[in-house]
Amino acid sequence: MRVKVTLACTETGDRNYITTKNKKKNPERLELMKYSPRLKKHTLHRETK
Repeated sequence: MRVKVTLACTETGDRNYITTKNKKKNPERLELMKYSPRLKKHTLHRETK
């Protein structure tokens, strides 16, 4: 089952992105390099609760 997750920037704390993930295949928290508009560069974004 796919669930919606929110990705937050690790540097600013902004929640910039919403995506989906499969909880059965990926039970751990999602970490992706995404663009942060405030910093104008790519930063690490982690899944929030």
